[in-house]
Order: sequence, then structure tokens, then C-alpha cells
Amino acid sequence: MKKNTLIALLLLALSLPTIVSAHCEIPCGIYADKMRIDMIKEHITTIEKSMKQITELEQDNPINYNQLVRWIDNKDDHANKIQEIVTQYFMTQRIKLVDESDKESMEKYEKEIFLLHKMLIFAMKTKQTTELKYCDKLQELVDDFYSIYFTKEQKSHHHNN
Repeated sequence: MKKNTLIALLLLALSLPTIVSAHCEIPCGIYADKMRIDMIKEHITTIEKSMKQITELEQDNPINYNQLVRWIDNKDDHANKIQEIVTQYFMTQRIKLVDESDKESMEKYEKEIFLLHKMLIFAMKTKQTTELKYCDKLQELVDDFYSIYFTKEQKSHHHNN
């Protein structure tokens, strides 16, 4: 009886859908850095639209709290997605440790980490308010990161920047 129960549980566990994260941490070599930058920019645009909708809905009388909450959740969700890309994709997987005695590599590394950290902070700020200046600042930081992260040759292969 116990054996049958164990087999049934094992079969049930194997039949359940598996949750897959956005990208793995194994050295698969499959990366789309430019796509991630574009995704961050799209999230910023979505946050900006959400902020505008929230501000507009707050003026309604009576306030449609259902729609207001949905736009707030949307804004926060996209800020979280930026933070996920910055930490899980760039900081964990793409920004490599460098030889600290190599001054040029170390300067580039420090600039990249500094910009990514600032992106995390400003993504957090977009969750705390509806001030559009934080979206502008995020966009500026992403552009700065793009200019430092990619080489001139890599940029020449990109079509939007």
C-alpha cells in the first residue's frame, strides 16, 4: 500500500508543470544583452503610462478604486521586472569580475555596477510615487549603461541605438 502511494505521488509530482525562470545560471552561453536593454526600456515606458493613468484616475469623482489599484499593481510589477533584469541577468550573470590590477577593466566594471545599482534604486522610487522624473532618470541610466556596456563594434550591429 505504501509503495503504491509513493508511486502515485511520484507520478503526480512528475506530471505537474515546472516553473521556469527567465534565464538560467548555468554557463549556457545564450545571452541577449541588447534585448534585455530593450525590455528595460519597455518596462520604463509601461511604468510611465501607469503613472499617468494613476494620476488621471485620482482626479475622478468618484474614484474608480478597482482601476486605480490595477494601474498601481501594473506599475510596481514592471519596476520589479526591471530589478529582476538588473540583478539576476546583468549583475549575477553578465558583469564579470575583473582583475583589480587592470585599471581600465576595473574602471569599466565599477561604472557598470554603479549604474546598475542606480537603476535598482530608481526602479524602487517608481514604486513609491507617480513622479515621472524617476522614469526619465531610469531612461538616462539605461542609456548610460548601454554606452558603457557595449563596445563600439557591438553597437554598430544594433539597429535602434
